[in-house]
Amino acid sequence: MTSANLAMRAAIHHALVTDGGLVAALGGARVYDAPPRGAAFPYVTLGEARVTDASSDDGPTQEHLLTLHAWSRQGGHKEAHGIAGALLQALDDAPLTPDGHRLVNLRFAVADIRRENDGRTYHAVVRFRAVTEPVV
Repeated sequence: MTSANLAMRAAIHHALVTDGGLVAALGGARVYDAPPRGAAFPYVTLGEARVTDASSDDGPTQEHLLTLHAWSRQGGHKEAHGIAGALLQALDDAPLTPDGHRLVNLRFAVADIRRENDGRTYHAVVRFRAVTEPVV
């Protein structure tokens, strides 16, 4: 992955673990790249990322499609929807500062909330689109 992608992931992680609304919804700063064994529900994981070159004559630009996963086993869809909403509040148009890059914009794209096959886990997939430029 690119340094811009790594910087975006770090900035997103920091924004999420310091956001009061999300921390309250999760019952703590439970935001992971990979959840630890036996992690308490609910929690959020940083998921898939797609980075594409969106450069123009004005210079190098990258478009990031970022996926966050929220996992819940309490309250049916309600808790999963609440966490998805907290993610949206924390990140949509947030003024993040990824190291070595300028964030042009960060926008909510789509959310999908469903019950997993085990019948008790609810999974919210929340996607954002970001555009970055290197700081020169």
